[in-house]
Amino acid sequence: MTTSYNPSRRFDPELAEALLRGAPQIVGQFILDLSDQSWWWSDELYAMHGFRPGEIMPTTALMLAHKHPEDRERVEDVLLAAVATGEPFSSVHRIVDAQGRTRTLGVVGRGRLDRRTGETTHVSGYFIDLTTTQRELAQREATAAIRASSASRSTIEQAKGAVMAIYGLPADEAFDLMCHHSSINNEPLRDLSRRLVAELTAGGVAGALRRADLDRFFEGKRPVR
Repeated sequence: MTTSYNPSRRFDPELAEALLRGAPQIVGQFILDLSDQSWWWSDELYAMHGFRPGEIMPTTALMLAHKHPEDRERVEDVLLAAVATGEPFSSVHRIVDAQGRTRTLGVVGRGRLDRRTGETTHVSGYFIDLTTTQRELAQREATAAIRASSASRSTIEQAKGAVMAIYGLPADEAFDLMCHHSSINNEPLRDLSRRLVAELTAGGVAGALRRADLDRFFEGKRPVR
C-alpha cells in the first residue's frame, strides 16, 4: 500500500516558518509521482520559474532545463539520489526563469517509500526563493568591505602624513618607506599603519613622535617617550 497524497494541500505552515525564520520569502511546494513521472507544482513554484499557474505542464526535463548550467548536473545528482534512496535532501542552486532572470532557490524534500516494496513512490518538498535574501546579503557584504577598505585607506593616509611630517618626506617617498617596512616585516600595510597611528595618539597628542621614535618604531621597538 502506498502513501496517499493530496496535491491541493498547501505547504505546512510550521515547516515554512522554520525554513523562512521570519524572512519574507516565497515558498512553493512540489510533488513528483514516480509511477508516471508527473509533477505537481503549487502556484508559487510556477511564479518562481516565470510562469502563470497552470501555464505549462511541469516535467523533469523542464525542471532541469531551467537550472543554471553551472548547477544543473549537481541538482540532477541530488534528484537521482532522492529517487534512489528516499532520504531527506536539501540544495541551494540557481535557475534561469522563463524571462531569462537568474534566481537563487533553496529546496528541501524527501522521498516517500512503499512500505511493502521499500521503493520510492513519490518525492516531495518545498522550494524557497532566496533571490532577495542573497542579493541583500551580497549588498551588505559589499558595503562592509567598502567601509573596511575606506577605513584602512584613512588609517594609511594618517600614518603616511605622520611619516611625511616627521621625516620631511614627500607623499610618494613616505608611502614607499611604509611599504618597504611592511614588506620586510611581513606585516600588512594597514596593520603597520594602525599601529603607527596608535603610537601617535597614545600620549593624547597626535604627532608627538620624534624622528628617533619613528626610527625605533620601524625597527620593531617601542618608541621611548
